[in-house]
Amino acid sequence: MRREVPASVKDERLIKKRRDQMIKGAVSLFKQKGFHRTTTREIAKAAGFSIGTLYEYIRQKEDVLYLVCDTIYDEVRNRLEQDINPRNGTIEGLEHAIANYFRVIDDMQDEVLVMYQEAKSLSKDALPYVLQKEVEMVGMFEHVIENCVENNAFSLSESEKTLMAHNIFVQGQMWAFRRWALQKLCSIDEYIASQTSLILNGIK
Repeated sequence: MRREVPASVKDERLIKKRRDQMIKGAVSLFKQKGFHRTTTREIAKAAGFSIGTLYEYIRQKEDVLYLVCDTIYDEVRNRLEQDINPRNGTIEGLEHAIANYFRVIDDMQDEVLVMYQEAKSLSKDALPYVLQKEVEMVGMFEHVIENCVENNAFSLSESEKTLMAHNIFVQGQMWAFRRWALQKLCSIDEYIASQTSLILNGIK
């Protein structure tokens, strides 16, 4: 279940505005310094308000990391849901889903990088919830692949369908956390074309 992060402020719009500012500032700091070396005072300054104001919207620094991870997964999922039709059981539909997902990762490189570097610092009650959100997004690709199989676009076993969905998901994320090497080799368009070809050849 989603963990509620208490705020002393009651205005929901103001809570969202301040937390969005906080998340944006925290992502930049976590990328530069890591979660453990970043202070709440630095997060408040990066967000544009005082440390006292910060604690009106969170209880502890780990709450900021939780909000960062939760928000990133929600943003990725929302954008995928707008662009991916899991009922489109065709090769072209799968190619479209892969390309759109990879472009979302390209747009959110810093956020994805921070999430993978720092999610391990989440508390024991928060981490399973965050990881479950990733499993659900992998499930979106499983549905696309399942419908391709049902439409006889290609043939895969149950375990192969799941593995392929995870493979697509990780290949997209790799553009962010291996960008120091990959982005010297190719553009995002070239990366999409190459990875899609490898994925489809593997299926065939």
